[in-house]
Amino acid sequence: MLEIRNLTKRFGGLTAVDDISFRVAKGHIHAVIGPNGAGKTTLVNTISGVYRSDGGSVWLDGADITDTPTDQLVYRGICRTFQNLEICGGMTVLENVMLGFDRYLSKGLWPTLLRSRRLLEDERRYTERAMHLLGLIGIRDYAHQEARNLSYGILKKLEIVRALATGPELLLLDEPVAGLNPRETAEVAELIRTIVADEVTVILIEHDMRMVMDLSDRITVMHFGKKLAEGTPEEIRNDPEVIEAYLGGRR
Repeated sequence: MLEIRNLTKRFGGLTAVDDISFRVAKGHIHAVIGPNGAGKTTLVNTISGVYRSDGGSVWLDGADITDTPTDQLVYRGICRTFQNLEICGGMTVLENVMLGFDRYLSKGLWPTLLRSRRLLEDERRYTERAMHLLGLIGIRDYAHQEARNLSYGILKKLEIVRALATGPELLLLDEPVAGLNPRETAEVAELIRTIVADEVTVILIEHDMRMVMDLSDRITVMHFGKKLAEGTPEEIRNDPEVIEAYLGGRR
């Protein structure tokens, strides 16, 4: 579904993503792991149009989408979450999720001012969908609370739900369980399984190795901006170079 060909991103004299290539199969969970500073988030930012690339290309379903702006990628079925929360704190949880439905909602000055029948019907339909998504991850009870008053764990879940509201075919998750407790981590892992069962492909950046090994179909390992290894969880778990560079110590 997604093919990364020799992708490169530089910041001055630092090459943060160095000639990376890999493929992501449709319906799979493809994890990208590596030590802090390996270039994982820069990779996702370059794939998702936050950064412009300095070389290489990104292909989705056979079409070149290199350097396509983020706001246009959502119409190609790509959405992502952020390592650092990007939640609208002054809006309610429900309103944050409704932002994800923006591409589907009726718009325009006159329909909004006149509260047209179509606009009202859209609001009703997508409010129901938003509440359903919030229920999937167990935060429906917080729907009408302002996001800034809620815990970090709830906001991490909210960011995933808002991304799902865009109706993605490819979802990029940047450390979705960072800072979560074991129960919350298990809930997010189960949600990711549900997402994939609904035919959404996932690229997962995560430091929780137990979660990565349990969820992933395939793993790419980065080290100092380069691809160190790629394979199944079992292959990565037993790769001597990965053990030395990232997993640490003896098996």
